[in-house]
Amino acid sequence: MVGSVELPNRLFVAPMAGVTDRPFRQLCKSLGAGYAVSEMVTSRKDLWHTLKTSRRADHTGENAPISVQIAGTDAAMMAEAAAYNIERGAQIIDINMGCPAKKVCNKWAGSALMQDEPLALQIVEAVVAACAPHGVPVTLKMRTGWSQQHKNAVRIARAAEQAGIAMLTVHGRTREQGYKGHAEYDTIAAVKAAVRVPVVANGDITTPERARDVLAYTGADAIMIGRAAQGRPWIFGDIAHFLATGEHRAQPLTQQVKRWLLEHLHDHYGLYGEFAGVRTARKHIGWAVRALPDGERFRAHMNTLDSCDSQVQAVTDYFDALSLSHDRLPWVDLSTAEDDTDALAAEETAGASACAAN
Repeated sequence: MVGSVELPNRLFVAPMAGVTDRPFRQLCKSLGAGYAVSEMVTSRKDLWHTLKTSRRADHTGENAPISVQIAGTDAAMMAEAAAYNIERGAQIIDINMGCPAKKVCNKWAGSALMQDEPLALQIVEAVVAACAPHGVPVTLKMRTGWSQQHKNAVRIARAAEQAGIAMLTVHGRTREQGYKGHAEYDTIAAVKAAVRVPVVANGDITTPERARDVLAYTGADAIMIGRAAQGRPWIFGDIAHFLATGEHRAQPLTQQVKRWLLEHLHDHYGLYGEFAGVRTARKHIGWAVRALPDGERFRAHMNTLDSCDSQVQAVTDYFDALSLSHDRLPWVDLSTAEDDTDALAAEETAGASACAAN
């Protein structure tokens, strides 16, 4: 439960700028995720009607619960942003205090707020007050702290709980780390021990075994998965099966993966249109074929295509050919997926620009 909102399970999709748009959230939910948070929406009113923000605030046909993450540094503006998104269908509002992108942190938003605890608390109080009349719970996603020497997640968690936060998500890295190094779970366990509201563990959860171990070690109520779901959105179903049975389920059928990917592409094109859709879909296709047989060659070819039809045909041909030799998708070791930071860093910087522009 998040406030009065009941969630189907404890396997969540992390908000990722440039990734967790409505089509991707819907795909993950259909494959076992119980909850998915939108990419961050700026609190700047002058940017709400830009094409980028309007796409991020598009929840047409999305399965409940609809959760929108907002980012900013001004308490009043954040409260207004919360109300704006509630009017557009948000059932849960999430405050971004975890994004490490420089374009966000240089404006003192995202994880930079952890350096200014009074301001962080003002924002939490203002957003909670704005959401309360609508019965909309507010959640908070943060890091362990600003740096290794300044880990203040427990202190912020206690204050946020007192201010009315309904759930806390902690990424097991500092802002200083970005996405490098390894996540640590001691701080997440300490946050869980310090508060009564649900706590979600995030960071380096790439396999069913890691999900089981992180839940056990931290005592967290749920886990949140980001990069490991890129190209492998069925990881949520894999983890659910493993947690329930202690056994791994079979790899998905290659033809089934093709159908999932094609359905996602058509939904993606519907949101972005052909020109932007083809170009933004390339990363999703690239993630889907990484480390698969002939995947790099296909990826290079796919990046030269500039129409929806040609992209769909290329994906169809690739997976049809792969299915001739592999009835089920070849197993790929993605245990280091969370440390593959380059692509996400570029996406997050691009996505963050709307929140920190000018």
